[in-house]
Amino acid sequence: MVRARPRSSRPTSKSAYARLVGQLFSVTGSLEQADDVVQEAFIRALDRWPRIQAYDVPELWVRRVAINLAVSEIRRLRRRAAALLRLGAQRPQPQLTPQTTDVAEMLRRVPVNQRPVLLLHDVLDPPIEQVAEQLSLPVSTVRGRLARARANLTRHLDADPEGALSRHGRP
Repeated sequence: MVRARPRSSRPTSKSAYARLVGQLFSVTGSLEQADDVVQEAFIRALDRWPRIQAYDVPELWVRRVAINLAVSEIRRLRRRAAALLRLGAQRPQPQLTPQTTDVAEMLRRVPVNQRPVLLLHDVLDPPIEQVAEQLSLPVSTVRGRLARARANLTRHLDADPEGALSRHGRP
């Protein structure tokens, strides 16, 4: 008679994790990607642990899921690369004038949520109501962000009078 050994309350051990990452490295070619798919497989195993713990070797389930995830990711990356290759020749290159780079440098000086408001209103010049509509924000929020963005920008420019904008002969 063969005795069933007691099952642990965890999917597998640390050594199984390291073993699976090593095995998946062979599939993915990337240690980082192997680590990602094994982590995702363990997360999925935890969600289904009451059923998986009844398996003779739960690690086999985790390995199978990790392999499926890795193969899916490889296929997704191949499809994306093929699409980029097809579109690559058709994509126009943006014209980066000194003025465009100055505006980009200026916008990097304010918080991310204030940049679109500053760009749309102060650079492209539509009315505040139109900016609010384009960003799906209330007009009062646009006004507040615009005021804070201008104050932040003024603070940065006052602190650095020889900054990026003055390097190109602009005040």
